[in-house]
Amino acid sequence: MSAMVRLAQCFDEWRAAARELIALRVPPAHVQWQSRPGEGDLFSAAPEATDANAPQLRLPRQLVELLQTAACFNVADRWAFLYQVLWRWQQGQHDVISPADADGARLHAMVKAVHREEHDMHAYVRFRERAESAGAPRFVAWFEPVHEVLPQVARHFARRMGSTSWMIATPAASMLWDGSALHAGPALMSGAADIDDAGEALWLTYYRSIFNPARVNADLLHSHIPSRFWKNLPEGAIVPAMLSSAANGERRTGQTASVGQRSGAAMIPIAAERAQPVRDLPTTLDQCRRCALWQHATQAVPGIGPVQARIMLVGEQPGDQEDLAGLPFVGPAGALLEQAMQEAGMARDSVYVTNAVKHFKWEPRGKRRLHKTPAQREILACHGWLEEEIQRVQPQVIVALGSTALKSLLQDGAASMTPLIGTPIESDGRWIVSVYHPSYVLRAPDEASRRQAYRVIVDGLKRATMLLEGVVENGNAAVSH
Repeated sequence: MSAMVRLAQCFDEWRAAARELIALRVPPAHVQWQSRPGEGDLFSAAPEATDANAPQLRLPRQLVELLQTAACFNVADRWAFLYQVLWRWQQGQHDVISPADADGARLHAMVKAVHREEHDMHAYVRFRERAESAGAPRFVAWFEPVHEVLPQVARHFARRMGSTSWMIATPAASMLWDGSALHAGPALMSGAADIDDAGEALWLTYYRSIFNPARVNADLLHSHIPSRFWKNLPEGAIVPAMLSSAANGERRTGQTASVGQRSGAAMIPIAAERAQPVRDLPTTLDQCRRCALWQHATQAVPGIGPVQARIMLVGEQPGDQEDLAGLPFVGPAGALLEQAMQEAGMARDSVYVTNAVKHFKWEPRGKRRLHKTPAQREILACHGWLEEEIQRVQPQVIVALGSTALKSLLQDGAASMTPLIGTPIESDGRWIVSVYHPSYVLRAPDEASRRQAYRVIVDGLKRATMLLEGVVENGNAAVSH
């Protein structure tokens, strides 16, 4: 039997031809399908059926719906494939519509892709308003569907837009709604540029004002909206530039207070000066927002002492009482420090006392606020304020009270205080003496440990005074400078 040629430009034409071929018992291999006239020999017609017992084509509703939807899938062999499915069903191979069957799997994949295209067209069709003087249609949209879903989508918009006239144009066809009926027509436009929308500039101005790109996950945005839709969306022309500007720090103030505070996110170490968008630096300590500690502190606590003190004592951070009073070392640790200074012969009003971190970091424990050690990123964020104090006071000797102070002074997160106790070091033209923080003495587990830690503080303060006189004790030797 020579191959028979059948023309099918839509599902109805294919269905009529398929019924005829089934009645003639023509297997799929003997049929050549055309999507356009002239693709094959149209004179190769099938002979008339003479078999009075020609099979009757009875299909379940599910199969008809699958075939009708898959017919919209834009692929060259769709009519031949659909006829193959129909033929197999007619031969009793009813598993052809099962996703477990090879042909069935392809059929369901085609249906799924068509439904996805319908969904995308519902979501991304953008109607532009025409001037009222131009007459109908009042709204026009351009879309470039991958599959032939325009008729179904047009019925959707006809139900949604009531009596308002509109037209959806695509590269292959157009659908016009006159307010009461749909009309199919050929392609009438070549692209979205053919639409003149005087109101689009106003829409884009409005969009710029409500869209905050600083709150957008760009990768997620592009994964949800395929790139082929962006070029025909009005806002598609401005969103990339807005995202680029947001990456440089613009409009960061539009974020809600909860942005960046989600629990469970891994912290990525980054230099403090790069952790914020470019903006004017705070002019006062109370304005500092370089880290998050300010959110839960009562106030920032600056240093206190003579403007040109020769000795500076640097602690870790304010405690509970310091946070409330706004002054450093006024709580139990401050009282112990003052006692050690008296024993070392150092008057408190002669030294400048401050902390490496200026806000109180704490965690709740019942009704109490318990001290929590600052993280390295918080130490780095606050270092600028300590550096400003050092430059303003110009001390000759700095006593680091604890490891947090030492890490900040040396700008080294790995710095360890233990090997430096009793050994002054020179840094940036100044002496640094390392001792325990007074709170370490208060937390010591027994009397012997408290006495030993307290003695380290007193000896360190004495050593700081000796350094001002040009004498440094190093082991059993004294080294003059």
